[in-house]
Amino acid sequence: MGSINAPFVVFGYGSLIFKPPPHVQSQTSGFLKGYVRRFAQESHDHRGTPENPGRVVTLIHKEDWDHFSRSDAFPDEDIVWGIAYAIDPEYEAEVRDYLDYREKDGYTMETLHVYTIENGIEKIAIQDAFCYVGRPDNPSFIGSEPLEDLAQRIWASVGPSGENKEYLYRLAESVRQLAPASHDSHLFALEKGLRELDRMASDDH
Repeated sequence: MGSINAPFVVFGYGSLIFKPPPHVQSQTSGFLKGYVRRFAQESHDHRGTPENPGRVVTLIHKEDWDHFSRSDAFPDEDIVWGIAYAIDPEYEAEVRDYLDYREKDGYTMETLHVYTIENGIEKIAIQDAFCYVGRPDNPSFIGSEPLEDLAQRIWASVGPSGENKEYLYRLAESVRQLAPASHDSHLFALEKGLRELDRMASDDH
C-alpha cells in the first residue's frame, strides 16, 4: 500500500530551478502571485564570502518589498515563475534536512499557492506548497540596490559554489524555459548588465 500522506511539495524560484532537490516524483512549472523575486539576499556561503558577500535571489511579499524598493526599476511586477517539486514521501525527512541546510543563510519556510495557465485561464495548480522566503528582518537581507551597482557586485563575486554571475546566467536561462509566459524583468535586466560587463572585460584584453 502507498503512503496516505500528502506529498511534500516545495516551490523553487532560485537555484532549485536549475539544481533540483533529490527524490523528486514530479514537477510542475507555475507562478506565485503577490511576490517579487529580487537579488536582495547576501550570500556568504555559496556565491560569495563573509568578507565579500555575493547576491542571490529571495522571494519577498510584494507589499513588504514596496517598503524597500524606492530604487526598484520594475515596481509593478508581482508574479514569480518557478517549479513546484513533489518529493517522494519516503524521503521527505531527508529532503527537508537537505533543503534546510542548503537554504540556511536567512530563509524561512512558508506555504503558498502555485498557479498555472490552462487554455488562457489562470488556475491554482498546487495548494499550500512549501517555499523558502527571505523575510526583510533576516540578517542577510540587503534590500533594494541600484541595478548597475547590483550587476557589478554579482559580476565580481565568487564563493564556494562558484561565480555569482554563473548563478544569475543559469537562473535567467532556466526561467525563460519554464513557460511561454514566464518573464522576470529584474532578472533579465541584470543579465543584460552582466553581459555588458563581460563584453567590456573582454575588450580590455
